[in-house]
Amino acid sequence: MKGRTIILDHIGDVEAAAYLVDGKLDDILIDHLDAPRPGAIFRGICDRPIKGQGGMMLRLPDGETAFLRQGKGLRPGQAMLVQVTGYSEAGKAVPVTDRVLFKSRYAIVTPGKPGLNISRQITDEDTRDELLALAHEVFDSQHGLILRSSCDGADETEIAEDIVAMLSLADAVLADAEGSTPEALTEGDGPHTLAWRDWTGAAEIVTEAGAFAEHGVLDQLHQLGSPMVPLGEGTMYVEPTRALVAVDVNTGNDTSPAAALKANLAAARALPRALRVRGLAGQITVDFVSMSKAHRKQVEQSLRASFKSDPIETSLVGWTPMGLFELQRKRERPPFPAALLEDL
Repeated sequence: MKGRTIILDHIGDVEAAAYLVDGKLDDILIDHLDAPRPGAIFRGICDRPIKGQGGMMLRLPDGETAFLRQGKGLRPGQAMLVQVTGYSEAGKAVPVTDRVLFKSRYAIVTPGKPGLNISRQITDEDTRDELLALAHEVFDSQHGLILRSSCDGADETEIAEDIVAMLSLADAVLADAEGSTPEALTEGDGPHTLAWRDWTGAAEIVTEAGAFAEHGVLDQLHQLGSPMVPLGEGTMYVEPTRALVAVDVNTGNDTSPAAALKANLAAARALPRALRVRGLAGQITVDFVSMSKAHRKQVEQSLRASFKSDPIETSLVGWTPMGLFELQRKRERPPFPAALLEDL
């Protein structure tokens, strides 16, 4: 199967979306019903400050708790709008921010941040002028508006409708900001909506039930149970622990002088996808095959190029004294739930 394919299906009763490139699984989104979705908006109630961290614990509906990193000036009992920024580990508070955004395929409405902005990825000046004129025509608000790169080449009517829909949602949610009890105001986007919102490149869309099995997605998901990632130029093992994600790179049977560099470069290219489809994040430590310091620079450049296009924020920390490479990755999704596949 050549080209890019987006498949919207279910695994059992759980909604999921898969993104394939030339038939190979490049990303997978799975609904996790036991935790608030990233992007969900709540009216939270400030509970207690966290001394020494400057943060604030908040009460959410159904007994959930949230952690707001910047809690300066807040008082216990105060109501405020917060948005979920990622998934929390078991037993930990839900991470939230008070910088609430209303994001869709073409538009992002930014309360408290006035102004009209066009994505820098749209470089054609005529296109930017046309989008700016369209925004002025349909957007009359004190909020801010960002038009995303997906607007380039899109139908103007669809863009206008998206802007109006996000503005209406923002106004409705902000009108419910005040209150004395915690309340869920939006539930966040599920996998199918996220696929429509964020996978904006040209692709074939498949929505028939059973498409995961027909297109080999389930077979590729079963393979995620193994830590081994074939590289062609050696192998890579990706294994999560309680403290960090350990990645080990090996040359395999190749004993040529260039084997180490070839395996390390292949691992640098494959690592973003390997982490993405497994839902792994946090602290990541990579044990590359031993190489010269000159080759280290080449591998680090390859890592930066690979993660540049990855949708999940990842910081490349650098080399340790022992020659390991460390990364810090935002927890935007939980680990892949392998238990979903047990009966399939």
